[in-house]
Amino acid sequence: MNITKKSLLMLAMAAALVCSCSDDNDQPEPTPEPQPETSVDQEITDTEMRMWGTLKAGTVLNLDRHLVVPAGKSLTIEEGVQIIVSTAGVGVNHTPVEITVDGNLYAIGSSAKPILFSVDPSLRTDANAVKGLWGGIVGTESCAEMVLDNVIIEYTGAEVIEGSPAATAGIYTAGDDAYPQVTTNNINGKYVITNSTIRYGASDGIYLMGGNAIVTNNIFAANGATGGEAVNMKAGVVADVAGNVMFSPNTNGLKLSSSGQSETRSQAKVNAYNNTIINAGWRRDGEKGGSIYVEKNILVNIVNNLIVNCKFRAMTPKYTDPNKTDGGYDDKSLIDYNFYTGGTQAVEITGEATVGNPLEGYNQNNKNYNPAVDTHSIIASVGNPIDPGFLNFNINQVPLTQCVYNSSWSFGLKSGAAALSGANGSLTPYFAGGMLVGSTTYSSPAVQPYFGALGLN
Repeated sequence: MNITKKSLLMLAMAAALVCSCSDDNDQPEPTPEPQPETSVDQEITDTEMRMWGTLKAGTVLNLDRHLVVPAGKSLTIEEGVQIIVSTAGVGVNHTPVEITVDGNLYAIGSSAKPILFSVDPSLRTDANAVKGLWGGIVGTESCAEMVLDNVIIEYTGAEVIEGSPAATAGIYTAGDDAYPQVTTNNINGKYVITNSTIRYGASDGIYLMGGNAIVTNNIFAANGATGGEAVNMKAGVVADVAGNVMFSPNTNGLKLSSSGQSETRSQAKVNAYNNTIINAGWRRDGEKGGSIYVEKNILVNIVNNLIVNCKFRAMTPKYTDPNKTDGGYDDKSLIDYNFYTGGTQAVEITGEATVGNPLEGYNQNNKNYNPAVDTHSIIASVGNPIDPGFLNFNINQVPLTQCVYNSSWSFGLKSGAAALSGANGSLTPYFAGGMLVGSTTYSSPAVQPYFGALGLN
C-alpha cells in the first residue's frame, strides 16, 4: 500500500481509544476492537485524493476533498463502509466535493450493512432534504464500469460552479447545473444500480448520458428541489429500469429522452416496467412533471407500472411528429398497460398549474397525452377512485407535496389488491441474459404479471 505523509486516509480511523485503567476487581484490560484494514493506493493533493484498491468493510472515510478513481484503475468498496463528505467544499471557492470515477467503481454492500455516501449526522435533517450539500458521483467518458449494490446516497445536488471537476471536464455547466446523485457519460460503459437508496438530492437521482445499464430494486426518494427526476436518461443509453419505488420526485419518476442523439451517440433505448411512482410532480410549478415523460425519438417500452397520486399520466410532446430528435418518441415504442390511480387529496392551484388533484390530472384534455398511449391502461377518475392495495401507505393521508420518506411504509400489495390484476404488458429485457460487470453477471428481472415494483407481500 502506497500511503503519502499526508495520508488523509487516517482510516487508521481515529483508532478507538481503549481505557487502560482497571476496576476494583483488577479485571484485565478489555481487548481493543479490531480496526478495518485498508488496502488502497492513493495520491493526495490539497484538492483531491486519487484512490484505487479496496476500502475494507467497516472503514469510515471523512472526505474533505475531491475523490478521484483514476482512469485504468478500480476502487472496490466493501460492505458497511461510510464515506462522510465535508460540506465546507474544496479550496478558496468552496467547490462542492465530488467523487469522479475515471476508472471503475464497485461499491458492493449488503442489506444488513449497506455502503453509505452521506454528510455529517448532524446535517441529516428533514430541512436539508433537498438543499444539495455536496456534489455527486460522476462517471466520466473513461469510466468503463460502475456497480452500486446495496448503497445509500443522500444529500447531494450542490450547484456546479467554476472549478468544479464536472465543469472542468465539460460534463456540466458552471452556474447552470446542479449535480445529480449519480452521473454516467460513457456510451460504451456498463452500469448496475441495484438494491440501493438514492434520496434527498437537489437534482436528479440518476442522470445517465450513456452506457448499458440495469437499474433495479431501488428506492428513489425526494429527488429534485426546483426540478429533477428520479431517473433521467439520454442518448447513448440502453437500459432496463424495473422494480423501483420512486417517491416524490420533483418533476417525473421517469424522464426518458434521446436528447443528444448523433452519429456517434446512438438512439436511447429503455425498458421501464414494474415500477411504482408515487406523489410525482406536485413540488414542480406549472404544467411540467407528473410521472413519466418521453421525448426526442427515444425507443421505449413502458408497461406494468403503478402510478399513484401523481400530477399527470405519461406524456410525450409533438406526438404527431414521431421519429424525429426534436419530437416525440420512436413510433415502435409501447407505453401501455399501466395503472394510474390516486386518492382524494388536493393541492392549491398556483401559478401556471392546471390541476390540484391526481384524478383530475389523469383525465384532463392535456396536449401531451398521446391518444396512442395507455389505450389498455387502468385510469382511475374522480368518480371512480381505486385503492391500489398497498400494505402500509395511505394514499389519502400522506401529503402530495411531502418529500421526506418514511421507512415504515410498505409498497407491497395486499392479497386481493386491485394492482395485482390486469397487468398484461410484455417485453424482453435488454439484459435478461445477463451483463458481466467486474467479475459478476447481473441480469434484469422478467416482467411480472402485476402493476408496480413489489407485488404480493
